[in-house]
Amino acid sequence: MPFINATQVRVGMIINFENELCRVTYVEHQTPGNLPARIQTRMKRLKDGINRENRFGSSEKIDKASLEQHQMEYLYEDGDKLVFMNNETYEQLELAKEIMGDDLVFLTPNMQVEVEFYEEAALSVALPPSVVLEIIETEPVMKNANATGSYKPARMENGINVNVPPYMESGEKIRVNTTDRSYMERVK
Repeated sequence: MPFINATQVRVGMIINFENELCRVTYVEHQTPGNLPARIQTRMKRLKDGINRENRFGSSEKIDKASLEQHQMEYLYEDGDKLVFMNNETYEQLELAKEIMGDDLVFLTPNMQVEVEFYEEAALSVALPPSVVLEIIETEPVMKNANATGSYKPARMENGINVNVPPYMESGEKIRVNTTDRSYMERVK
């Protein structure tokens, strides 16, 4: 497996920590006064979902899991399973809904995703960095509203709430960042 410096660890990476695969959920680079720099992490163990925390020295080597990634298309939901199709082989793959976690709300038929495999077992599904969603409900447009004011809440077609500029109206489409669920831009 490839080793990386602790300073290269990013949220979403899968690392081999104490001989168990863990997904990094939080990373903070700390430089406490005259002490050596360190990397504080939170991870979720993939086999059982247990959260772990660890502090690495900034020069410490970390075992980054070697994952295979396959471009796949989401087809449909079948009970508690999600059905994907490999774009190269056209083989279908069924995965448990739990693999998506809270990101399940973004999944739509025909969406192109990256499925990560480790030793031929599917570990995770990576969504595109952004999706286009329609605003279903938001407060009325405020007079003289512009982009530099405060944001207002808007309910999207998939049920999530996103803070949008005050000039946005129901029925408009926006691009939403799938990582932090934030407003990116208006889509025409």
